[in-house]
Amino acid sequence: MPAPARPKKAGKAPSSLAVGDKAPSFSLPRDGGENVSLADFKGQNLVLYFYPRADTPGCTLESRAFSALSAGFAKADTAVLGVSADPVNAQDKFKAKYDLRIPLASDETHKMLEAYGVWGEKSLYGRKFMGITRATFLIGKDGRIARIWPKVKVEGHAEDVLAAAKMLGA
Repeated sequence: MPAPARPKKAGKAPSSLAVGDKAPSFSLPRDGGENVSLADFKGQNLVLYFYPRADTPGCTLESRAFSALSAGFAKADTAVLGVSADPVNAQDKFKAKYDLRIPLASDETHKMLEAYGVWGEKSLYGRKFMGITRATFLIGKDGRIARIWPKVKVEGHAEDVLAAAKMLGA
């Protein structure tokens, strides 16, 4: 008889993913009208950063920081992909408004967000709602999770992720 499922805790994105696990595959629409999948990054490292909402203060700072470091990530043979539940047209506007140099994917179904454990109940000013917990995953060339940053604080985060990507080696 299987063990009962553990209840989800409020305010936390439950995730059973750990360093060393195979990264869950995905295929999502992205800015510009194309699709993007995990398979597109085969043979290189990938940073998946999850952000709650396009064109909000924290998400803008984080996306601009990753974009500003895009050349450094490329030099470390590491792609960067931002993911939120915003529709593709919102991603397009966000990318254009801030001249972002990184692709942005849309998961309006929340399937990929749930697979990575970043979609769940949140609380703000006593109000509960479903949303994305800001988190980042560094996936190695082997398709396995090399590092996880849960509950990200934006300032200095992109630089920390770049340093970790450089340590994975090109």
